Amino acid sequence: MSLLDSDRARGMFFGLALGDALGWPVEFMSRPEILVRYGRSGILAPPDPALYTDDTQMSIAVAEALIEAGQHDLDVLMGAVARNFIGWKRDPTTPQRAPGATSIRGVNALERGAPWREAGVRDSKGCGACMRVAPVGFLYQNEPGRLQSTARSQGILTHRHPTSDAACIAAAYLIKLALEGVEPAAYPERVLKFIGGTAPEFDAAVERAQEALDWPDEETALNYIGPTRGGGWTAEEAVAMALYCVMRQPDDYVAGVRLGANIGGDSDSVASIAGGILGTRLGAGAIPADWIARLENQEYLAQLAARLTRKKVEQLIAATHNTPETP
Repeated sequence: MSLLDSDRARGMFFGLALGDALGWPVEFMSRPEILVRYGRSGILAPPDPALYTDDTQMSIAVAEALIEAGQHDLDVLMGAVARNFIGWKRDPTTPQRAPGATSIRGVNALERGAPWREAGVRDSKGCGACMRVAPVGFLYQNEPGRLQSTARSQGILTHRHPTSDAACIAAAYLIKLALEGVEPAAYPERVLKFIGGTAPEFDAAVERAQEALDWPDEETALNYIGPTRGGGWTAEEAVAMALYCVMRQPDDYVAGVRLGANIGGDSDSVASIAGGILGTRLGAGAIPADWIARLENQEYLAQLAARLTRKKVEQLIAATHNTPETP
């Protein structure tokens, strides 16, 4: 594991939270409405204070569950995720943070005692499950099988649809690729190979992102990748549009999240997913210091990053000690 992992973890949490905070004020605006309100360049910086939404809150819940139970089997781990999701729903700030209706329905079912495999809303492929999965990609960077099963499983607590499954796995895998320094231009091929063609809708969205990458008009490209009500509301569109933003601005965190936030669709989710990937790829130093200074709970997020990094180190040491010696 790289000695830079702690910085990458801070970059991931700060990156996704600030992308979320940047996109939230314009989430339900059309693109023309954004330009009228913020000018021809759109929204350029998160408000002060930079408040985040359920995207970040649920990412935190996933991270806390991983720290609590990430070394245990899937049922124990999903029990921890369920408890943290119920805690998220009961948090008095949650109703003011635009929580997704499908996520609330799934957590309500968990709260009533539904098994985690059955709690999620059947045939729902909204982006609420894939927007929160970055910590899974970080912790299980070196365990692709656990990355895949955990990313999918945390998703089905609220959303049960093959396209949502694929998007969750892909979003976690993109964090792994960012940690490993893979060039973003190679992300689509690597992701599609890892997913294995299990969800044609997701594959098609990623292929659209790849096809539109060199188009001169970014707005036209984003509308092509995510045509549903401005884009990003479904799992495949959110991940594919975020992927486009990262490929378009692979070395510029600010430009990448601005591109995602100004889409006129699910702005906070697309900017949050893109921000998590770029923050992981580039590290916390690539994020403007004044943005971080205005971010709510920044000290807690930094501590969460350190704790998740320690968990990763502990699991790596345990795996090494449990590996049989070659005779």
